[in-house]
Amino acid sequence: MNIINKNGLQINSALFDFINEEVIPGTNINSDNFWKKFEKDVHELAPINKLLIEKRELIQDKIDKWHKNNSDKEFDQKKYTEFLKSISYIVEEKESFKIETSNVDEEISSIAGPQLVVPVDNARYALNAANARWGSLYDALYGTDVISGDKGTGYNPERGAKVINYVRDFLNEIAPISNLSWKEVTKIKIQNKDLVFFANEKENNLENKAQFIGYKGEKNAPDSILIKNNNLHIDILINPNHIIGKSDKASISDVVMESAISTIIDNEDSVAAVDAEDKVKCYRNWLGLMKGDLTANMEKNGKKFIRKLNPNRNYISKDGDKITLHGRALLLNRNVGHLMTNSSIILKDGSEIPEGIMDAYVASLCSLHDFKNKKNSRTNSVYIVKPKMHGPEEVAFTNTLFGKVEEALDIKKYSLKVGIMDEERRTTVNLKECIREVKNRVVFINTGFLDRTGDEMHTSFEAGPMIFKGEMKKSKWLNAYENWNVDIGLECGFSGKAQIGKGMWAMPDQMGNMMEQKIGHPKSGANCAWVPSPTAATLHSMHYHKVNVFVEQDKIRSRAKAKLNDILNIPKADRPNWSSEDINRELENNAQGILGYVVRWIDQGVGCSKVPDINNIGLMEDRATLRISSQHIANWLHHNICTKEQVMKVMKKMATIVDEQNDKDPAYNRSGRSGYTKMSKDFENSIAFSAACDLVFKGRVQPSGYTEPLLHEKRIKKKEF
Repeated sequence: MNIINKNGLQINSALFDFINEEVIPGTNINSDNFWKKFEKDVHELAPINKLLIEKRELIQDKIDKWHKNNSDKEFDQKKYTEFLKSISYIVEEKESFKIETSNVDEEISSIAGPQLVVPVDNARYALNAANARWGSLYDALYGTDVISGDKGTGYNPERGAKVINYVRDFLNEIAPISNLSWKEVTKIKIQNKDLVFFANEKENNLENKAQFIGYKGEKNAPDSILIKNNNLHIDILINPNHIIGKSDKASISDVVMESAISTIIDNEDSVAAVDAEDKVKCYRNWLGLMKGDLTANMEKNGKKFIRKLNPNRNYISKDGDKITLHGRALLLNRNVGHLMTNSSIILKDGSEIPEGIMDAYVASLCSLHDFKNKKNSRTNSVYIVKPKMHGPEEVAFTNTLFGKVEEALDIKKYSLKVGIMDEERRTTVNLKECIREVKNRVVFINTGFLDRTGDEMHTSFEAGPMIFKGEMKKSKWLNAYENWNVDIGLECGFSGKAQIGKGMWAMPDQMGNMMEQKIGHPKSGANCAWVPSPTAATLHSMHYHKVNVFVEQDKIRSRAKAKLNDILNIPKADRPNWSSEDINRELENNAQGILGYVVRWIDQGVGCSKVPDINNIGLMEDRATLRISSQHIANWLHHNICTKEQVMKVMKKMATIVDEQNDKDPAYNRSGRSGYTKMSKDFENSIAFSAACDLVFKGRVQPSGYTEPLLHEKRIKKKEF
């Protein structure tokens, strides 16, 4: 490894050269000035970062001791809350306020819709996600279980007819025609700035004529018509020569939905990046997105081609003017949190740089290219989602960090916008004060079941054994937490200015269930919610046509606010009297999820993939899965619900099952991946198996129950082979 000594920093040459030769050119940034400011800022910020991490452990130690000292007493909610306030776990809530964030793109402020999360280290995935702003509804329905029946091979006209009928029903609901069904339409024209629909002798317009925005082609025979509903666009393609259009009475060949409005390009939970080589790969892909020149070599159905970013979409307005719609999702960059450090840069005292500090500087430096070409933000904003912050003090540190970045890059104050991931308990109970610390740059809050539950269990580790993982979603604290997040966001003026988000639908093969259940997210007042694929984004966008989120938010403002006492309701089991079969089943479920994910992370460096669960249902998993599952087993071990020998037996059994599942996975035989190495072939020497075991057996002492320290240690060891 070549090291560059620069201003007291020891920088990996791959990172140094990448920044100097690929990122800085074209930004009007002077290289020497950048490294000088960077070094000064890092050495000022790193010690503060370290103290914040140490404070987490001090607070956790006090909470552990409180539970131990009160273990022989009946739990007293009032005394518990008073204790948390006395140690500044819960801070004083100050006067009401409204956020003051300005220069926000409309995808954040005023368009409600699906949000993708995609690993930055995979250029193909990143491009697919960015291009998922628009998606074929016909394709999304035809290829998923939303439509019943077998797809078969080739085109099935019977299934196609079901798709068309489904879409016509949807159009009747969200863009109805006066005295006419979309199923009856035989021709569509534009006359006197209005859409005219013909059916037999009938001529009718949309009930809401304002929904017609524009078109392509000729007025008497348009190639497409553009409809807008709830601030989302639908492009209805008309082509009598298309395989679908020629058999359609209105010659409609497809319905293209505005789908993934925004996408989080992730450097964190869905990425396995442990050293300079990995980080440069991540940063290079982000740079390509910001420059607009990222490409990926693809092969599909035996044909090779190059995937690149989609262009904008152009239409003619009903007044004859040009309409240009953005062709790509608005991209947000999820940085690493405050905990982890990285060997890419070594500081004067010999310590590694806090990775989140490095991410903020490099991601923002790359984003300067977008300030010129506006391929992403049209407001010269850099959107950074910051995960795993614990309370207002850590959010304030992020605000300081972002201010330092702006000064170093000589860009306008508050150009760097922040998304707060409400996934740690200390952030939840202080959410209003967390938002206050970044009231001039906050654009996003969201909830996340997995990480939030992992922190819930770790924080209350000494309180007692936790309830079954499957029961968590029914628990009092979780429902209160979900409502609290929306309540606080609306109270702080997020509506029309910032996103209130909800978590992931993790089953990409179960779109039928998603369409039944995930409409609950817009109904809850969330103006964005996570989906696992472009197809899911297209389908989920239908929910935002059916539900006007901003109307729902107005209704929610008048409801009773969620209660702090309910959020602090610890999900421990009262006098558990579970059968050995139930305990073993829960252990197997947790162990299988851990092993299925870890073996890919350690052996293949894959941070996010569709991993089969114990029932062979594919789940889109990232590192948050490990946190909840490993903390759950560790908690049960600590409270003697199970034994170490019992858990190890389960781990070996489930490793064998995971080996069988992965041995059949064609992904391991694709170009760029080595073949699968079975953990069960040599348990003693399998780094992946030892990593999974450490996550469980050392889970009690992991900082906040995070899995990153152990995973990074084992992945680095694996890469040395």
